[in-house]
Amino acid sequence: MPIIGTFSPAKDGYAGTIRTLTFTARVKFVANDHKPGDGAPDFRILADTYEIGAAWRRIKQGTEESYLRVKLDDPTLPQPIWGALLESSDDGVVRLVWRRDKRDEG
Repeated sequence: MPIIGTFSPAKDGYAGTIRTLTFTARVKFVANDHKPGDGAPDFRILADTYEIGAAWRRIKQGTEESYLRVKLDDPTLPQPIWGALLESSDDGVVRLVWRRDKRDEG
């Protein structure tokens, strides 16, 4: 799975950079403290003041390890990107990984 972003813990979330072939952006994951319902995202993803995505906390099956399921969208993308923000690492770096949905493969 390719790493498309690296982040550090920040107040109320994470801060870092997403880099793909089409864009590079400084991004913040900001805790969504005022969730209107159970299905609402746990984090809003912002580039400057623009919301470019959302993230939901998940637990890796068969473990107690959590991660964030991430959805990014931007007008320059042909469709939204789904990924995972892996919060646990030995070096303290939080990584955003992306994997093409199997339905998109020919």
